[in-house]
Amino acid sequence: MKATGRDTDFIRLALKEAGITGSRGEVPVGAVIVIEGNVTAKAHNKREASKDPTAHAEILAIRKAARKGDSWRLGEATLYVTKEPCPMCAGAIVNARIKRLVYGCRDEKGGAVDSLYRLLNDRRLNHQVEVVSGVLEDECAEILKRFFQERR
Repeated sequence: MKATGRDTDFIRLALKEAGITGSRGEVPVGAVIVIEGNVTAKAHNKREASKDPTAHAEILAIRKAARKGDSWRLGEATLYVTKEPCPMCAGAIVNARIKRLVYGCRDEKGGAVDSLYRLLNDRRLNHQVEVVSGVLEDECAEILKRFFQERR
């Protein structure tokens, strides 16, 4: 699948969310959920602040979007995230029945969409997700690179 101009706009919004985390000592990952062209939820990593290992941007955004709707099923949603989701987040994307994922940069050490695993397109699961990768890849990778360089 190819990215659209709207995809780039929503990844920019996810990058703004990611920028919030860096100043708080969180790994700078941001997520945005869009349904019918409208932003339904935004979130950024909060693992450190919440002392919750599941407080990844994607999980928090999925929770917010589900609360706003009348179902846990987000079958018309697109999730925009700055970094390739991990196995936990990929599982949540499948379980929430999210239609489409658009992400920025790959995660060669923990990615579960393209890098290490391909959970979102595993035909053994009951739901597959349309995936668009590499949207504003350099910008998404740069915010992570800067964060980790500052911590060394």
